[in-house]
Order: sequence, then structure tokens, then C-alpha cells
Amino acid sequence: MVTTAPPQTTRRWAIAPERAFGIQALRERLNGPVYSPGLWGWIVPLAVTVLAGILRFTNLQHPHLLIFDETYYVKDAYTMMQAGYELEWGDKPNPAFIAGNPEPKDSASFVVHPPLGKWLIAGGMWLFGTDNGLGWRFSAALLGTLSVLLVALIAQKLFSSIILGGLAGGFAAIDGHQIVLSRTGLLDIFLMFFILAGFWALLNDRFHGREKLARALATSDGSLPDPRLLAYGPWLLWRPWRLLAGVMLGCAAGVKWSALSFIAVFGLMTVLWDLSARRRSGIRHWFIGGVVREGVPAFFTIIPTALAVYLATWTGWFVTSGGRYRQWATENPSETWGWVPNSLRSLMEYHRAAFAFHEGLGSPHGWESSPWSWLFAGRPVLFFYESRTAGEYGCMDSNCVQGITDLPNPILWWAATLSLLLVIFYWVGARDWRAGAVLAPIAAGFLPWFAYPERTMFFFYTLPFAPFMVLALVYVIGRFLPTQSYSPWHRRRVLILLGMFVALVILVSAFFLPVWTGQMVTYETWRLHIWMPSWS
Repeated sequence: MVTTAPPQTTRRWAIAPERAFGIQALRERLNGPVYSPGLWGWIVPLAVTVLAGILRFTNLQHPHLLIFDETYYVKDAYTMMQAGYELEWGDKPNPAFIAGNPEPKDSASFVVHPPLGKWLIAGGMWLFGTDNGLGWRFSAALLGTLSVLLVALIAQKLFSSIILGGLAGGFAAIDGHQIVLSRTGLLDIFLMFFILAGFWALLNDRFHGREKLARALATSDGSLPDPRLLAYGPWLLWRPWRLLAGVMLGCAAGVKWSALSFIAVFGLMTVLWDLSARRRSGIRHWFIGGVVREGVPAFFTIIPTALAVYLATWTGWFVTSGGRYRQWATENPSETWGWVPNSLRSLMEYHRAAFAFHEGLGSPHGWESSPWSWLFAGRPVLFFYESRTAGEYGCMDSNCVQGITDLPNPILWWAATLSLLLVIFYWVGARDWRAGAVLAPIAAGFLPWFAYPERTMFFFYTLPFAPFMVLALVYVIGRFLPTQSYSPWHRRRVLILLGMFVALVILVSAFFLPVWTGQMVTYETWRLHIWMPSWS
């Protein structure tokens, strides 16, 4: 006789259905044990955020110069305050600008990055003035500080640990890569913040969506729900955290187009989380149900929201008439595309021209670096360097240096790079979703650059995924933290080793702080910070 096995859902819970579809059982199966950090869940993240603020805001106005690419973005921000879009400048405009006498031209400038980051810089200049570094760096320092809070909250949520959350936030607070970019009027710190905020929103959506799924499937006595419901699962349309993620990712794209790879990867990641939830909950056709009832709504929640927010960042260009390419559609009528509003068609042409510029950007630069070197911090960028003689600006030696180099804490960065091997192992081997969650933004921020081998690239392009490097390291640390099953001697040894590592990271950050903040040091002291020939 040939028999047919009952459906898996029936077989799995036939013995004790009360443990299968009761609300508590579903919650634990989908979200794991309830973790409530309590008051300390805010005290610790806020404490490391205060530390981050001190390191980022102290003497923020130094140096009173436009360093590295501040020469573009700060002056662009100033003209956007005046005209609503970027204007061109004459020859050697920086001395007049930092003296408080900016002299932009009336003609529109061709810029290749969206406006939001420059509007944020302009916000700081509106608050504190256009003639000082505090004004043009304030917004970068503020969002760089808030990024540390997000890192701590993400780690706490991801690893269900106040200690690991505080450790991740602390590492982010004292990392030179994030300190330097938080103290400089460039765009990358804004990109990092919005990507972190989008990830944090999707992480909250993962838990919120699974709670909604548990409530939709739960029965009062734990018995199997209606078979029709269990076939494909319920529709879970209202996902406010996903909507917030769309807003944040739209803002990220409004800073730099490199956010597009994060949007694609995050969209895939959130749908995979939903597919896993439906499979674990016992839904029979979990893949089809997840793609149709989760993936499609996710797409129409995140992508249109991100697009609308992105277009909103161009408001200054839309409401004025003199921006670059603003009148292109009027000057180039089209029978094929005439139904598209002229402003949108002009913006599309602007984007085509900007993309062509990015694609062909390959001019040599003394501080450029290949992505192959980024995970080892092989070529950090020197943002500012001035030699001083005795008595000049407080120099107490015959030869002094004031310099700012975009160098991460090398011990922290190298340890994080090594930890990636274990994170990949835990993702592939142990199928730990947390490992995959950490790896996804690193892949989104790192791998796409290999598609443009001829393009001029810099180490600070790693900043958007730098916080996730910290999370990778903290994930591995959490994996090796001793539990009650360890002997007292073994627990003590592991904690001592961890304490020594944390102390070493703190000492190295203290050692490098002068070259992250442009403090006066002797030339011999400066050379002590050049650990690799490629750093000079």
C-alpha cells in the first residue's frame, strides 16, 4: 500500500498544536525571546554619543581654510543659499570666501552630485555664519554624532545586548575615519547617516513585521488557523518602518548616487527576511506568498517613497529658472517625450550628463586608491597639511606640522577586516541572519566600485559602510563572549583579552587624535604616525 504523508505543517504540530500557533509560540519562533533593554538601553547609547560629540565638535572651526573637497561643496552650499542652485566662481575664490567676502558669478555651475548634502551644509552656515569652519562643518559634525547613536542602537537591537551596543557605539565614536569626515564639510558623512538610518528602520521593520505576522496567524487555542490563510499567508500592507526607510534612503540618494546600490541590497534583504518569517511560521507556499504579499508591497512602499523624497531634494532647482539644464527641455522640444513635463525632462538630461561625467572620471590624483587596498586602509587621504616653524602658530620646535589625514583607527579597522572572514562563515555555515545583515551593506558599499576600474577613487568612499565594519567586529566579539557554561577561569581569560583589545583601540585612537584634528605636533611626531609608506 502506498501512503501519502500529511502536509508538513500538519505533521510538525499535530502532537501539540497548542505550542504551534499560540501567540507566544509564534512570537518566539519568529522573533526569538523578548529582549527589553530598559533604561540602560538609552543611557549607554547616549553616553557614547556624548563622547562622539566631544570629539567631533571640539575646535571644529580649525583649520580656518577650505580643506580638500570643501572647496567645492561649501562654496556650492553658499550659492544655493543665494540662488537656490549652484553658481560658478572666478579664479582663486577661496581666500575671499574664508575672509568673509565671497564673490560668486551669476552663471549656473555644472555639479554632479544631488543637492541634499549641500543644503545640509548650508543649514549650518545659516546658523553660524558663512565665514567660519563651525558654520560649514556644523551639520557634518551633528549627523556624524547622531550616527554613533544609531550604531549603538542598531547593535543593541541586532545582538540583544546593551554591552555590545555600547561597544559598537564606542568604537564608532573613537574611530578616526568617522571623526575626520564628521569634522569636514564633505558629503560622505551625510550619506553614511542616511544609510544607517535606513538600515535601522528596516531592522525595526523586521521585528515589527514578524509581530504582525504572528498576530495574523495566532489562534486562541494554538490550533491550526484556516488552511486558506496558511496557504500563502496574510497580507501585511501597513509597514510604517518601511515607509521611514524609504524616506531615509531617498535622502541618501539625494546626497550621492552611490546610495542606489544600498537601496537595491536593502530592498532584497528586507524581502528575504519576510520570506524566512513565512517559512518559519509554517506557511506552505511561503516563497510565492512572500514574493507577492511582501515583496510587491515592499517595492511600492520603499521605491516610490525614495523617488519622491529624492525629487524633493531638487526643490531649489525646480522652483527657480536659472539652474544648469533648467531650460533644456524648452530649448530642445520633443514629439516623443513631449508629454513629460519640461522640468522633469530637463532634470533627466541633467542626470544623463552627470552620469556621463562620473563614468568618464579618470584623472590622476596623488591620493587616489584602488578598492583592493581599502579593507587594509592602504592609502588614506591627506586632507590638510601645513609646515610650521618655531614660534609660528604656537610651534615650540624648529619644525612642526598641522595635518589632518582620513585614517581609521588601524587596529580597529584591521581587526574588523579580519572579522569579515568569520562573519561570512557564520552567515553561510550557521545561517545566522545577523551576519547576513551586517555583510549586506558592506557588500553594497564596497563591491560596486570594482565595476569602474578606470575611475578615480578615494579611501573615504568606504565611509558609508564603515559603521558596518564596526558591527562586523562586534558581532565576532559577541560570538566569543563567555557564557555561564564556561569555567570561571576561562571566562576571566576571555574578558581579560577583550579588555586588553578595547584598551589598545582606545590608546591608538588617543595616539592618532592629533592627526585627525589638525593639532600642532613636531615633524618627528607626525612621522611616528606613518606606519606604512603608502600613508605619506
